[in-house]
Amino acid sequence: MKRPISVCLLFISLNIVNAWAQKAPVDYVNPIIGATTADEMAGSDHGLGKTFPGVCTPFGLVQLSPDTKTGGDNGPGYSWHHSTIEGFSFTHMSGIGWYGDLGNFLVMPTTGELHTFKGTEENPESGYRSRYSHDREVAKVDGYSVMLDDYGIQVELAAASRSGMMRFTYPQSEVSRIQIDLARRIGGTSTEQYVEVEDDYTIKGWMKCTPDGGGWGDGAGQGNYTAYFYCCFDRPLKNFGVWSADIPEGVERKNASNDDPAYHEYIKNAHVFPRKKIAQGKHLGFYTEFSTREGEQALLKCGISFVSMEGARKNLQSDISDWNFDGVRQRARRQWNEALSGVQVEGEEKDKTIFYTSLYHTMIDPRCFSDVDGAYPGADGKVHYADNFIYRTIFSGWDVFRSQFPLQTIINPRLVDDEINSLIQLAELSGKKYFPRWEFLNAYSGCMVGNPAVSVVADAYNKGIRNYDTRKALEYSLNTVRTFGNNEQGYTPDDLSKTLEYAYTDWCVSTMLRDRGREQEAVAFERKAQSYHQVWCDSVKWFRARSADGSWMPWKGRNVHWQGCIESNNYQQGWFVPHDLEGLISLMGKEYFERELVAFFEGADERFMWGDYYNHPNEPDHQVPFMLNYTSRPWLTQYWTRRICRNAYGDTVNGLCGNEDVGQMSAWYILAAMGFHPICPGNNRYELTSPVFRKVILSLDNRYYKGRTFTIIAHHNSPENVYIQSVSLNGKPLNRLWITHEEITKGGVLEFVLGKDPKH
Repeated sequence: MKRPISVCLLFISLNIVNAWAQKAPVDYVNPIIGATTADEMAGSDHGLGKTFPGVCTPFGLVQLSPDTKTGGDNGPGYSWHHSTIEGFSFTHMSGIGWYGDLGNFLVMPTTGELHTFKGTEENPESGYRSRYSHDREVAKVDGYSVMLDDYGIQVELAAASRSGMMRFTYPQSEVSRIQIDLARRIGGTSTEQYVEVEDDYTIKGWMKCTPDGGGWGDGAGQGNYTAYFYCCFDRPLKNFGVWSADIPEGVERKNASNDDPAYHEYIKNAHVFPRKKIAQGKHLGFYTEFSTREGEQALLKCGISFVSMEGARKNLQSDISDWNFDGVRQRARRQWNEALSGVQVEGEEKDKTIFYTSLYHTMIDPRCFSDVDGAYPGADGKVHYADNFIYRTIFSGWDVFRSQFPLQTIINPRLVDDEINSLIQLAELSGKKYFPRWEFLNAYSGCMVGNPAVSVVADAYNKGIRNYDTRKALEYSLNTVRTFGNNEQGYTPDDLSKTLEYAYTDWCVSTMLRDRGREQEAVAFERKAQSYHQVWCDSVKWFRARSADGSWMPWKGRNVHWQGCIESNNYQQGWFVPHDLEGLISLMGKEYFERELVAFFEGADERFMWGDYYNHPNEPDHQVPFMLNYTSRPWLTQYWTRRICRNAYGDTVNGLCGNEDVGQMSAWYILAAMGFHPICPGNNRYELTSPVFRKVILSLDNRYYKGRTFTIIAHHNSPENVYIQSVSLNGKPLNRLWITHEEITKGGVLEFVLGKDPKH
C-alpha cells in the first residue's frame, strides 16, 4: 500500500529526530566523576577518585586540565571541593594515591597587574589565582571550559595526542595577558627551566624535574624527567617578558614549599625582565600582554615532548597544524568515540554514564611516552626509537595487574603488547634486567609490593599476546622474581603482603617456563608458589606474618591493619592466593573457608567505603567477590558484585569510592558489569557473575583474535533480577560459572537468564 507523501515525510522526520536523540558512547562520559581528593567525603585519609576533569585522547601523552592546588596530597592537581583555579597545565596523573607529579607548563590568562606568585586559596588576590564556580564549568571528553570569575575570562581546553590547544575569551581590558609558570610541578617544583622566544609567535624550552624538587612521592618515587615544549600564540609577541625568582641554595623545594609562606616570598619578589628572549634559571615564568575588546579571543597551542624541543615542535605540527580549535575538539571526539565504541552496552542511562566514564578512565594510561617519529627517552639517558610499538609509561603495577590489564587483553591487546615491549626496554636500558613494580617516566619508583609486571607478562603470554621478545620477557620475569621473592623458608620476614604476592608471581613464572619446555624449573617455581602455607597460623586460624627467626609476629587480631600488611589488614590480605584456590580451601577447610568469606562481606560498609572487612576502595580485595563462586552459595558472587556496582560507583563527582588508581577501579567495574572477571590473571579463566546490562557487544581485534564480536545477553535483567538461573554459550547450556579467554575471543554469544531468587 502506498503512503501519502505527508505521512512519508513525517516518518522520515521522526527517524531524523530519533537519530539525533540517540547518544553515542562518547556522550556518556562525565570526566567530573571521581575528580575530588576530599578526605572528608571518603571517610578516610585516602581521598576519593583523584581523577582530573580535563581533556586528553586515548592513551595520549598530553592531559590538559585545570589545576586547583599544587601542594598537599592533590595528585591530580584538581579537586572539586577547591574554590579557586591557579592555572591549566598540559600533563597530569589519574587517580594516584601517592603525592603526584607532572602538572607541567601551567598556563593562566589574567588581566591587570602582573603577579609572579600563584596566590593562596584564602587570598587569591595575592597572586594570579582566580575563583570559579561549578555553575560555569563544563567538562566533556572532548572539551573543558570554565569562567575565571576574578578576571571575567572564559577558558576552553582541547587536546590532541601529544599537544593541546587553549582558547581564551577576554573582557575589555587595557592589559590582558597569557602567563606561563614554567617552574610549576604537582607535588613539588621544577628545579630548572629554559625558555627562548623563537620568533614573533613562538616560544620553546624545557622544564627539568628531579627528585630533589619533590614530585612523585615527594621525591621518594624518583621522578626524574625533562618536559620540553613548543608553544605558539595566534597574536604577535610584542609586550612580553620573563620573570625569574632567586631561590637560595639549600632551600627545600619539595611539596611542602608550595604551602610555605617563606618560599612564597621568593616567588613574589621575582625579578621581571621585559622583552627578554632567552632565560635559564631555577624558577622562571613567561608572559605576553595585549589589550582586548569585550569578547575578544586569543589562542595558544603547545606541543609537549619528553625527548627534545624539536620533538615537541614535530608533535605539535603533526597534531595541530592550524588554529581551528573546534576542529581539535571534533578530532578528539572521533578518537574517543571510536575507542569507546569497542564495547556497546544496552541498559539504564545512569549505568551507561558510569560504564563509559569508567571505560574512558581505563584509556588514559599507560600513556604514550614517545614522539610522533618514535623517539623516546631511554632509561639509559639516551634517545631511542620505537619502530613497531609505542613506548609507554605510567605502569601502576600493584593496582592494574588485577583488572585493568586483563580488561585490555580483551579489548585492546595491542596496547598490552606495547606495554610489555616498553617494560622490556626499560629493564634492558636501565641495566637492571628486571621489571619495575611501579614505573613512572622510566623511574623504578618501588611503590607498593610484589612483582606485578610478571603477572601482566604471564597473563598476556598465556593468552597468546606475544608481539615482543618472549625470550627476554621470560628472562626478565625470572630475574624479577629472583631479585624480589620469598626466602628459603618460604616467606618474607615480617611481611604477609609480600609473601603472598611473591607466591603468586612465582606461579606466574612457572606457567611460562612450562610452556617453554623448561619443566624442571617450572616444578621448582610451582613449589615456591606454595609458600602461602608457611604463613598460615593454626593458633589464630588465619594468615600471619613471620619474623626472620621463624617466630610469629605479635597478634592484635586479623582486623587490625599494618601487621605485616600493606594498606590492608590480615583479614583482607589473607585471601590473596589466586593461583591455588583449591589448595587454599583445603588448607582452611571448606566450611571454614565459606563461613569466613561470607562474614567478610557481611561486615562491609554499606557504601563500600574504607573499612576493616571487604574494602573495595583498595586493591588487595578486588578478586574476593568472585571467590564466592567456589562455595556452596555461588549466587553470593552475583549478589555482591551487583551491589558493589550499584553502591561503590555513581554518576556524580563522588562516584568512585576510592582512588581510581590509573584505571584499576574502573576496570573492575567494567568487567563485573559485563558479567565476568578473573580471580587469577595468567590462568585464562574468568568467573561469571550477574551482568549489570541487558546486552553487551565486544568488538574483537582481528589482528589477535578469530572472533569478530562477543555478545553477552542478560534476559529479564532488572535491579531485582540479579541471580543467574541458567547460562548458555552459543546456544548450548553452560553448566559452570566460568568461561575461558579462548571462548570469548573466538566470538559468539553468552546468554544469561536472570531471576529474583537464587538458584540452588
